[in-house]
Amino acid sequence: MFENSLKFARSLDRQDALASFRKRFLLPSAANGPALYLAGNSLGLQPKATQQYLQAELADWASLGVEGHVHARRPWLYYHKFSKKALAALVGAQANEVVAMNQLTVNLHLLLVSFYRPSARRFKIITEAGAFSSDQYAFESHLKYRGIDPALALIELAPRAGEYTLRTADILHAIREHADQLALVILGGVQYYTGQFFDIPRITAAAHQAGAYAGFDLAHAVGNVPLALHRDDVDFAVWCSYKYLNAGPGAIAGAFVHNRHASAPLPRFAGWWGHHEGERFQMKKGFKPQPGIDGWQLSNVPIFQSAALLASLELFQEAGMKNLRQKSVRLTGFLEFLLNQADPEGKHYTVITPEDPGQRGCQLSILMKRQGKKTFNDITRAGVIADWREPDVIRVAPVPLYNTFEEVFRFVTLLSDSLY
Repeated sequence: MFENSLKFARSLDRQDALASFRKRFLLPSAANGPALYLAGNSLGLQPKATQQYLQAELADWASLGVEGHVHARRPWLYYHKFSKKALAALVGAQANEVVAMNQLTVNLHLLLVSFYRPSARRFKIITEAGAFSSDQYAFESHLKYRGIDPALALIELAPRAGEYTLRTADILHAIREHADQLALVILGGVQYYTGQFFDIPRITAAAHQAGAYAGFDLAHAVGNVPLALHRDDVDFAVWCSYKYLNAGPGAIAGAFVHNRHASAPLPRFAGWWGHHEGERFQMKKGFKPQPGIDGWQLSNVPIFQSAALLASLELFQEAGMKNLRQKSVRLTGFLEFLLNQADPEGKHYTVITPEDPGQRGCQLSILMKRQGKKTFNDITRAGVIADWREPDVIRVAPVPLYNTFEEVFRFVTLLSDSLY
């Protein structure tokens, strides 16, 4: 299937139907030339169109002032609607189920208000051990706010001894084991450290069978793996947009609420942008939520952040998530093949991301067995931009929108040069 040669890598690039998208991004440089940028799982590259999108809003602000809310090329009053179609396609949702708003952890807190509703009987939360720190802090703070001891209520699932990722069977077993006391199951769609893509439909179905809600943090999943939140009956999800969605540092985030909850009397923290659109400027008391996820909005839309998101979503609409996924599986498969060739006996490292392409996205997490930080520093000096995670993992993410097979080959060559 693969060959370990630069010639073969270049032949794969010549066959790549998505190769032209690379030219639509700004690529960083290293001291000795173009950088090998393999850190899209931390911060995606800037689309060249981003500047154009931002300049359009700056120009409308300059020429229209406050009238830009109604008369801008993309009227600011309705800006949150312009990204709905593309976001819905990326997460497998209906347009009224998704919205770009706030930051990821803000959205997580807001939706925990609605979907973590503990009672004397049902109060437990199941998540993965080693969840991203913001998620951990959010879960603990909601438990403490309600006077519940996290040590009793927060069930953190760890891999079996000698393993690095969670078995789906063990997740389902834990849900059944705690079913009588379970209020919420919430995992990362793709685990940030190991790169494991969780079985969202099976986990969601098990949570519902136990009488609990199911939610997901899709920070490392959106724009990376195929998602079908509506079909899978997920209750809610949140994500950021600065990783695979390439919307820039601190970019506006997103949220999903299944439309079967659209008119449910769920508790929520309200803000004026979530109030019924036709009455918003009447400034009356009494919150009347907009239908769907829009009713969870708090404040008016940050236009410049949203413009940057639109610039990237345009590329996703053109490329198509199905095509991107096909390239991603092949690109990451090539990376895995080369890594196995470079250290066949596993003396220097082991890849802890699942081998099954259906259980991972484009990220591979390389657990270094010796001199990991030195190796990372060596490849950084050689022009690689990747990601180090304590205590001993190098995360590498070849992104199908802009990374090439030749870059993957060159990365493994530089890694091998540092090891031997």
